[in-house]
Amino acid sequence: MESFLPTNEKDITRAISKSFFREFQEYAESDVIIVGGGPSGLMAGRELSNRGVKTLLIEANNYLGGGFWMGGYLMNKITVRDPAQSYLDDLDIPYEEASDNIFVADGPHACSKLITAACDAGVKILNMTRFEDVVLREDNRIGGVVINWAPIKSLPREMAYLDPVGLEGKLVIDATGHEAVVVKKMEERGLLETKGEGGMWVERSENLVVKHAGILYPGLLITGMAVATVYGLPRMGPTFGAMLSSGEKAAKIAYEELGKFK
Repeated sequence: MESFLPTNEKDITRAISKSFFREFQEYAESDVIIVGGGPSGLMAGRELSNRGVKTLLIEANNYLGGGFWMGGYLMNKITVRDPAQSYLDDLDIPYEEASDNIFVADGPHACSKLITAACDAGVKILNMTRFEDVVLREDNRIGGVVINWAPIKSLPREMAYLDPVGLEGKLVIDATGHEAVVVKKMEERGLLETKGEGGMWVERSENLVVKHAGILYPGLLITGMAVATVYGLPRMGPTFGAMLSSGEKAAKIAYEELGKFK
């Protein structure tokens, strides 16, 4: 490789800030805002963006993928059950068949492929971004989200009073997993009620999560383990077929809902 061309620190800073704030202004208004960058949120974002939907994904951590990175018990393998291996084929993720209906893949490889697919489709991502509240419109319909820098939560209480900002979206998808943070905020306001997820029962849980994924409240859809938290469904552990499938389903429903705004 030849020597790098000359530059300086201020130009690098300007390049970063100019690009970031240009996109931040553009995505202050989106068609769909996805809260949570785990497998269901990434899949939903990919599907929506592939359909030409302006999609913003916000994630509180500095990484994407949720449990998809690590699988279970610090063993970085993930599983899917038949027929969800079709998602692995679609994303070009290598895997092996562990038994008649269980397929195993490397978590980091699978997660990287899904992140790449979402980004290639056009999803814009704000990580280290904490969901704080919802934007409410007439009849308490959700019209966006209120966000702040994620590190704010770690500051001492007397230093943490930094006003958040609002982002508008026609639809919001709660893909925040077990915590279901968007739904929980609505529950605090007395607008929704959750049952809390049940104990583990893999065979039953995956089918039910996909079945119940979709519209929960005007302007709000749910996917992934947020579905289990809302409806009191069993948890499933490190098998991810329902995460991918429910994300795909939520995206299709959201796309249909967006047609009502035209």
